[in-house]
Amino acid sequence: MPAVTRNNPKLTLEGAQLVLAAALARAAEIKMPMDIAVVDDGGHLLAFARMDGAKISSAEIAISKAHCAAIRRLPSGPSRTGDEVNILLSLGLSVASHGHQIPLRGGLALLVDGICVGAIGVSNGTEDQDVDVAQAGIRALDAK
Repeated sequence: MPAVTRNNPKLTLEGAQLVLAAALARAAEIKMPMDIAVVDDGGHLLAFARMDGAKISSAEIAISKAHCAAIRRLPSGPSRTGDEVNILLSLGLSVASHGHQIPLRGGLALLVDGICVGAIGVSNGTEDQDVDVAQAGIRALDAK
């Protein structure tokens, strides 16, 4: 077994800006100003934009959604027991992780060849709008 791995894909600043630009375009298209964050695979901020009219309070939420999706390698959102949202577990994980496990949808992992290279987090619209804008960013990365 090797002592180190090699040739792991990494999200570059250029890639983060590509994801951000596509998400911004989608937010403008649906006429919903958004706060949009793109992070690396460790959840560290690479690119961010707060559109004119987006809530200041949503900026931190967008960053938290992106961070959550990156460290979990899964979409942000509430924890579930079967098909039901488990409110107690969702809140417990959020508290125990100092807010890093956010129970709100809108954070999606960025995957390249099945490997998480980062994530995008979007906030200010409905959760469905946030996910829609985040998916636009993912599609831009997938096209490259």
